[in-house]
Amino acid sequence: MDGLLASLPAVRVAVIGDFCLDAYWTIDPDRKPQSVETGLAVKCVRAQAYSLGGAGNVVANLAGLGVGRVRAVGLTGDDLFGDQIRELLARLGADDSALLRAGEGWQTSVYLKPYENGVEDHRLDLGSFNAITETDERRLIEALARTVAQVDVVIVNQQLIQGFCTPSIVREINRLISEYPKVTFIVDSRDYAGDFERAVLKLNAREAAKLLGVEAVGDHVPSDQACDFALRLSTRTGKPVFITCGEDGIIAASRRDVKQIPGILVYGETDPVGAGDTTVAMLATALGAGHSSLTAAVLANIAASITVRKIGTTGTASPDEIRAVGSRPDYVFLPELADDARHARYAEGSDIELVRDLPTGLNIRHAIYDHDGTLSVLREGWELVMQPMMVRAILGQQYDTVDTAKFHRVENAVRDFIDKTTGVQTLVQMQGLVDMVRRFGCVPEDRILDEHGYKRIYNDELMKIVRQRIDRLGRGELDATDFQLKNARQLLEALHARGIKLYLASGTDEPDVIAEAQAMGYADLFEGRIFGAVGDVKVEAKKMVLERIIREHHLGGSELATFGDGPIEIRETRKRGGVCVGVASDEIRRFGVNMTKRRRLIRAGADLIVPDYSQLPSLLTLLNVPC
Repeated sequence: MDGLLASLPAVRVAVIGDFCLDAYWTIDPDRKPQSVETGLAVKCVRAQAYSLGGAGNVVANLAGLGVGRVRAVGLTGDDLFGDQIRELLARLGADDSALLRAGEGWQTSVYLKPYENGVEDHRLDLGSFNAITETDERRLIEALARTVAQVDVVIVNQQLIQGFCTPSIVREINRLISEYPKVTFIVDSRDYAGDFERAVLKLNAREAAKLLGVEAVGDHVPSDQACDFALRLSTRTGKPVFITCGEDGIIAASRRDVKQIPGILVYGETDPVGAGDTTVAMLATALGAGHSSLTAAVLANIAASITVRKIGTTGTASPDEIRAVGSRPDYVFLPELADDARHARYAEGSDIELVRDLPTGLNIRHAIYDHDGTLSVLREGWELVMQPMMVRAILGQQYDTVDTAKFHRVENAVRDFIDKTTGVQTLVQMQGLVDMVRRFGCVPEDRILDEHGYKRIYNDELMKIVRQRIDRLGRGELDATDFQLKNARQLLEALHARGIKLYLASGTDEPDVIAEAQAMGYADLFEGRIFGAVGDVKVEAKKMVLERIIREHHLGGSELATFGDGPIEIRETRKRGGVCVGVASDEIRRFGVNMTKRRRLIRAGADLIVPDYSQLPSLLTLLNVPC
């Protein structure tokens, strides 16, 4: 990763396109004087902010990646908004000498976005009636020709129907593609992608279908069909083709070869605005640095996953942010299978779903277990405690008075966050809660708790339920098996008897995990190898256990198996090549499949999905453990 990122600053990139300006005007709702002239209410702008849009945002992304030499080629009006674009480009260190001031009648393209009470009002668009003159067309062609001779990559970024992209300019770009075969041309065009010859194309699936004349494409294009589109277009152009698939990742095709890079899991709320600009900027830079189309797609996928985390802004991705995600991010696997159980395969005579073929010759020597929902249901219903607690924390004193729409927006955000973070330390979840409290802005800053404060509130509520259940065990009113998944202890005993070392790893506080395992009667089978949260968000129990086991025992992937009902343990094991048994448990019945868990476990990378351990002989046979 460091080597790849270090190669980017030396690339020379030109961006020709529709340079736009995003204008954000914040209206003060409490100040509405009347106009003396008209008698109408005046909307007073308390704050204003401007950012680059269109091709300008592509330049911003290139600068964010550390590309040292970026040239802007295009047109603006001879107006104050054009001057603002130039000022923003200058701050980025971009060369705007080929960004021309058009003649009379051409307005800079601006999206004016008034905001009142945090809600965007009707947008005002400038430049919607532009028509390029022959003189400006000729000037732009000459500027582009001069620029191409000095760069490694040209990005063609077309967004406006009435913008720079005329038939004459398309013909000139095609001529330059032929004249400069060592320069990479990559086209990101909403309307004219099919007019460019022998250029690298960046498209979405619907745009690809349109180029191929495929009709009746729905909102979702299956991945195999999108791969086919990419391969056909790459064969036609003789150049790489990239098809972006939103949260499902990106497809890279290069003539006869096609690869799909999975989407990357993003916790919390996302904002896709600007992700396409990030993608094309990284694709162009990586290709210009001499990397393969597959490498370019992997990097672009990571960069876009960073941009979508930046809410309410057309963000960029920096090399440091890309390094932080790492070369093995949290990929989302097989989303179509996860969302449609009709395609499921099962081991013969069982309810065990075969998501991925297991490697032959498995020799499992170590098995890691998550606790809650995988073995124990003592904490069943924890989500029903956490969700209302988080909603109340976010809304604060507005809880009883907030409008229904906002209440449901908060509820949905909390539900999605809990779904994505199931299995991580509670303290990490509470860190996410702090971020959500700030983002929704209902609680004054001086009343926002830190993650430890919110954890105390949640833990106090949950432990009331857990202690009641443990007390009933102690009084003999219930048996430990009443709080275990079907055959959970039998599975532990079977593996332990065959010399397989067992580990318990939980996001729950470590003393509580130990106490609950003892109450359930199977703590001795782990022989002291029970790990939980220690009050430090930097120490993730599951990751720590996995890394320790592999390091200390010099394990290959097939020697390690992990059983879990949360995506964290499955994802971390998948990264390390171990066998992932997803436990899609129904914690109320303690047997049978929970389809919500099935979906999240497949997306996390599970090899097998089991609802419980009732079909123990079949499971042991699949894992190559002698019965």
